[in-house]
Amino acid sequence: MNLFIIADILGNLAYSVAAVLSLPLVYAALQGEADAAMAFFFAVMVSLVVGGALKQRGEMVTEDEIAVREGVAITGVGWFMVSLLSLLPYLLGGFLSPLDSLAESISGLSGTGATFIPDLDVLPRSLLLWRSLTNWIGGIGIIVIFMALLPQFGRGAMFLLRAEATGPMVERQRPRIRDNAIALFSVYIGYTLLAMGGYLVLGMSAYDALNHAFTTIATGGFSTYNDSFLHFNSPAIEAWAVLWMLISSGSFGMYVLALHTSWRVVLRNTEFRAFLLLFVVATLLIALDLMTEMGFGLGTAFRHAVFQTASLGSTTGFVSYDFDTWPSFSKAVLLLLMFVGGCAGSTSGGFKILRFVVMLRLIKALVWQKLHPKLVAYVTMNGVHLPNQILFNIARHFFVYVMMNVLFAFFLIFDGIRMIDAVSVSISTMGSVGPGFGIAGATSTYAILPPFSKAVACVSMFFGRLEIFTVLAILTPEFWHKGKSW
Repeated sequence: MNLFIIADILGNLAYSVAAVLSLPLVYAALQGEADAAMAFFFAVMVSLVVGGALKQRGEMVTEDEIAVREGVAITGVGWFMVSLLSLLPYLLGGFLSPLDSLAESISGLSGTGATFIPDLDVLPRSLLLWRSLTNWIGGIGIIVIFMALLPQFGRGAMFLLRAEATGPMVERQRPRIRDNAIALFSVYIGYTLLAMGGYLVLGMSAYDALNHAFTTIATGGFSTYNDSFLHFNSPAIEAWAVLWMLISSGSFGMYVLALHTSWRVVLRNTEFRAFLLLFVVATLLIALDLMTEMGFGLGTAFRHAVFQTASLGSTTGFVSYDFDTWPSFSKAVLLLLMFVGGCAGSTSGGFKILRFVVMLRLIKALVWQKLHPKLVAYVTMNGVHLPNQILFNIARHFFVYVMMNVLFAFFLIFDGIRMIDAVSVSISTMGSVGPGFGIAGATSTYAILPPFSKAVACVSMFFGRLEIFTVLAILTPEFWHKGKSW
């Protein structure tokens, strides 16, 4: 492993964090928020010092020397380093404790949107802007943005992209990796501007529109208000949010391909169609349950069912109603949506629709093979036969994903959390959803969790965002041995 290359790239990443921290610093100065401005100023200075120290030790010998191990190390360690630098405004300003600062930072960057702040109303506007920025940066991926803005990677960039990408496969829509990253980032910015424009037209202030556009497109779910979308109480704003939460749940690679070919690509995509079908079925089931069990009218039932199904199904986590008061059946449907999540290559978390669909087709193929032993069964997706290695990877990921959920839930129960609440928190944090049920429900925050449970939530969010194996790899002692060949 070439530690010099890793240090050099991490140094540039720290410099990038300093540049992003400068944005809320300027805003805090313009707003006259002295305490916040000082916190951001020192956070910028620390990031520059860390970047300088790493650059001094680092050396980019050859771009192509970024191999599998370097790519995994840069991604895993880079995410953790950015999380540590991102917590500084919360900590240096005295707004949160060290543990809560770390948890809020990881929650933002992972797109979870689980807040560890008891009351948002007492925070400076610049700090709330920083929360939304962390959501937005982490949504498309720190490494993707990094590759789009800094032209320092050669063929080794593919290993970085694979280490951060969500889903079982990494597809390229452009010949060069950096061109691919630029295309993804461009679509991401374009969608954010469109979402912000709609929010402005529908009555949000420029500040609220910018923040909620950041967190909608990132499917992060941070809001500038304690009561989230309940604050606006606007069916039009909720409908606009639903539209962009659903769009952001689709693969951004699919949108890049559609822009360069035809938008029929979106309509023909099996995974996205399965996601929309699941959304429609879940909405109908929940709306019917709300009408029969809670006496909601047709319009009210569909309004809240559509919004919360889109919000939790996309793993965004916005709230328009206290869904913790809903019947058990509705909550069970929402819990299933939180587990499955959105599409691979999207900003959504969860297990991913692609893996879910492939596993269903794999089960069907295995059943037919049991009935007809000589049958050669294939599993296809979008007309392409999936190789056995992909099928194995998906089955492996499902097993480990479920086991990690069980493990984190066990730790939470050990800390005194009720079983149903522990399962909810585990699924929510691993799936980058945010709100859950019970102790961390729609009207609660994670601030009330015991310290050990907060630490478990941090680890769960980190594992969930990097899809487990990147984190497990860097925790393996053999990974860092110089003599090993990767």
